[in-house]
Amino acid sequence: MRKFSRLPGWLVLVGSFVCAWLWMDYQDAVTLPVTDSVVYIEIEKGDSFNRITRKLLDQNIRIKPLWFKVHAYRHHLAGRLKTGEYEIDKGVTAPAILALLASGKTRQYTITFPEGWAYRQILEAIQKHPALQKTQVNGETLLLGLGSEQTHPEGLFFPDTYFFEKNTTDATLLKRAYQRMRMILNEEWQQKQPDLPLESPYQALILASIVEKETAVAQERPLIAGVFLRRLKQGMPLQTDPTVIYGMGADYQGNIRSQDLKTPTPYNTYLIKGLPPTPIALPGREAIHAVLHPVSGKSLYFVAKGDGSHVFSATLKEHNKAVARYQLKH
Repeated sequence: MRKFSRLPGWLVLVGSFVCAWLWMDYQDAVTLPVTDSVVYIEIEKGDSFNRITRKLLDQNIRIKPLWFKVHAYRHHLAGRLKTGEYEIDKGVTAPAILALLASGKTRQYTITFPEGWAYRQILEAIQKHPALQKTQVNGETLLLGLGSEQTHPEGLFFPDTYFFEKNTTDATLLKRAYQRMRMILNEEWQQKQPDLPLESPYQALILASIVEKETAVAQERPLIAGVFLRRLKQGMPLQTDPTVIYGMGADYQGNIRSQDLKTPTPYNTYLIKGLPPTPIALPGREAIHAVLHPVSGKSLYFVAKGDGSHVFSATLKEHNKAVARYQLKH
């Protein structure tokens, strides 16, 4: 029987050195940091593993392609990398990058809709945001698709800060804001005080939008809500300037003139009784809660003091005195 000769010692030695060097090189590739600053990378649909590797290299991320691929296949990550834009932190390792890309924890953008904003301001903010995909969304069409009973979009989207991925559509974002407002409004409506002169959650939303525009002082919201609700019960017009301003639209130039108070619009609450046909702004949860939990009392009037707060009066005589003191400076 023929015997195999032993390998030469020098070849065994070289082979050992090569194996050791490869092992150390692999260890360096998976343990040493590969970024010196925050880097953003976007994986698009259809990107191959090699394409993703090239994108990382193009961003000056110091991965070693061979070991990067070996580690990915060794840990069953190569086929699990998810599409989206990722934020890669400073000082991370190659395995950490692979784990991030496989996790689907994409970079999150934000957009904020403040309380008191009008729907047109929402659209302007969306239009300016570079990470949102614009579809020229139509408010009425959107509401129809959501199954809403309303056709006017004003006030139907909850004011908040929203997080989203790059290329989220404007319609998707608005749908989230609409559903959040609907959920919160229904929650508050279920816990409302009895005997309020409001027939539906939508009416509560309309009044809450007025309260939102009337004051930024949190503790005054239930007081102002109480005034408006007592006026509704007694059949008095609400006589609130924010609705007049809303009804004026582009004609409003910073001041309400006496003739504006006499100009009929569906929102001129100096001329009409009851609520205007729609909200006039985005009300926050606090304003909604205030409308459904007003402070009891007798006040039917209030006037701004000039410092953001208001003076409340039960009679017209008291109100006129407050107007003379704080508005006319008599």
